[in-house]
Amino acid sequence: MIRIAVDAMGGDHAPAEIVKGVVLASVELPVSITLVGDRQKLETELRRYRKKGDISIVHASETIGNNESPVAAVKQKKDASINVAVALVKNREADAVVSAGNTGALMAAGLFGLGRIPGIERPAIAGFFPTKKRPVLLLDIGANSDCKPKQMKQFAEMGSQFAEHVLKVKNPRVGLLNIGEEKEKGNELATESWPLLQTAPINFTGNVEPKEIFSGEVDVVVCDGFVGNLALKLGESVSSFILDLVKKELTKNPITYLAAFLLLPAFAGIKKKTDYDECGGAPMLGIDGVVIKAHGRAKAKAIKNAIRVASEAVKEDLVGCISKMEAR
Repeated sequence: MIRIAVDAMGGDHAPAEIVKGVVLASVELPVSITLVGDRQKLETELRRYRKKGDISIVHASETIGNNESPVAAVKQKKDASINVAVALVKNREADAVVSAGNTGALMAAGLFGLGRIPGIERPAIAGFFPTKKRPVLLLDIGANSDCKPKQMKQFAEMGSQFAEHVLKVKNPRVGLLNIGEEKEKGNELATESWPLLQTAPINFTGNVEPKEIFSGEVDVVVCDGFVGNLALKLGESVSSFILDLVKKELTKNPITYLAAFLLLPAFAGIKKKTDYDECGGAPMLGIDGVVIKAHGRAKAKAIKNAIRVASEAVKEDLVGCISKMEAR
């Protein structure tokens, strides 16, 4: 059985929603889960549920907040829940770690505790965007603001492996995010990355403009972390703005309110396609172990799905697949 360590103290809704998500995952998925955090609080939360699967607790006396310096906190707070959860993977007491806590702290803990996959210069965080077809993987979304062409090539290879083995996309199409389709377009990083991606062992389809992210024409989009983080935050804000705007307009008067009631099934479908809870979590690719970052605002469903993604990554030996690709 696949063993997942979950940082139960990270995130805006910890530990209640984290525990709830873990309980859901333990019932629905063939996994063994270790909750890491304040034992007394976690035991209190677990007592709320009659039906639960294989769940254990490992006590951690400290927590790293979102406003703390990631590297300093990871080094100083040895008994922080993120550090303890990663240590379980390092000591082979767990196969993967999931956390909704401080992103930088999780990356630092992963790098200090597990290291990088041999040959990978920098790990990348991969996020999901909704499309007309299926979610597209975008990386890097914030781990590396300044990148080199070789690192962009590695992001593309790692993203391709994740899409193929975890998302089950056959021969995933990889695009380079740029301001135009022509290979001569873009800044120095883009123009120098293009030929490296073209010769990489991936299905590289060329440059893609931002508008094509949502069309579903590619399965993986590669960019540096500065651009990726801006794209992610802009996408989230636009989605939220449009849904709020539509809701406000449809509740202005009785007639539009009735129309809104009739359109509820359609709105539910749109929400599902744009809801980060459905994807669960963002994989930190390049770390020598499976590390999944759930959204800081993640609730139970997102945690359950993050555990599902972690389980699938372990099952498909994602780390091994990336290692073999880099060795070619």
